[in-house]
Amino acid sequence: MAIFKNARILQQNSSSVFDTIHAPGSATPHSGIYRCEGCGKEVVSETSRPLPPQNHHQHTTFQGAIRWRLAVLTQSQAA
Repeated sequence: MAIFKNARILQQNSSSVFDTIHAPGSATPHSGIYRCEGCGKEVVSETSRPLPPQNHHQHTTFQGAIRWRLAVLTQSQAA
């Protein structure tokens, strides 16, 4: 889970960009912090660069495949 100190520098947003699940290695649609749906591991990725690939980290069978979801969107990309 992403952690922050100063709530004044973050803004809650209900945009649908936070709902989309992205495949490993797919192009990053928005710069920001992405969280793996299976294990909670977080990465930073920039627009148009590939998200980490399937072999980025290992999952148990219970965790399923690696799937990335946008957790924090950068201000320059605000929806």
